[in-house]
Amino acid sequence: MSHRTISQNTKQILAKYKLGLKKSLGQNFLTDDRVLERIVDAADLDEQAGVIEIGPGIGALTERLSERAKKVVAVELDQRLIPVLREIFEKQSNIEVIHGDALKVDFHEIISENFGECNSIHVVANLPYYVTSPILIRLLEERLPLQNIVIMIQKEVADRLVAKPGTKDYGSLSVLVQYYTETSLVTKVPSHVFVPRPNVDSAVVKLSRRPEPAVNVSNEGLFFKIVRASFAQRRKTLLNTLHSQLFSHLAKTDVAEFLTQAGIDPQRRGETLHLAEFAVLTEAWERFSQGR
Repeated sequence: MSHRTISQNTKQILAKYKLGLKKSLGQNFLTDDRVLERIVDAADLDEQAGVIEIGPGIGALTERLSERAKKVVAVELDQRLIPVLREIFEKQSNIEVIHGDALKVDFHEIISENFGECNSIHVVANLPYYVTSPILIRLLEERLPLQNIVIMIQKEVADRLVAKPGTKDYGSLSVLVQYYTETSLVTKVPSHVFVPRPNVDSAVVKLSRRPEPAVNVSNEGLFFKIVRASFAQRRKTLLNTLHSQLFSHLAKTDVAEFLTQAGIDPQRRGETLHLAEFAVLTEAWERFSQGR
């Protein structure tokens, strides 16, 4: 395969290897060179960087990543694509192709075995809709030593990741991602630049890992329980949704008292709270429950 030709020859490569794409795996291959370059630029790679690419497909992004980084480990779920990728990149020693499920592979092991000489580690991925949230949650909650996560995802999910309080897209996923990272929208990606063409537009989002979480909480598990409960019934007040979802063992008046002591109006809705206010609720509950 000659230099940088995969994106322009996607249909020919698929025909050569007799590859029919699987809708069940959300396979849509990006063919736009400008978008590919913007993804790589967003990752802020240098010649000492290590990259885990999730879902390389037939390698259009992989070849660009390998030009910028010291080492690229491409994790592909579709067994049929493994020999294709290995043949395409057989002469590029800094690309390792692994067959595996990103929801199950041991990322700590991948990092320890491949990136010992790298000064930074990044994840770059084109994630299908049905696994976007679980993969993201796993990457963040496992506390992997990542500098950046740059992902191309369905636009409506991207909107949720970067959403601000008080907007319709703001939810528990927004809070979780923004707790661990600084989020930014890199670019929107129209559906016509994929093969095959999906039914929805996509977007590229950059998540830069914070040195420390955005807010300090003494009980991280409780923090996320409160966040999830607060968004479980979006149209209800915090008083009602927290009572029904998390504190049903208490009288509603007690929940109202807890919220008031925390300085949070019980009639507010979860979507109006900033991360700092969720942290305040967490600490306030710790004090309130201990005093009972």
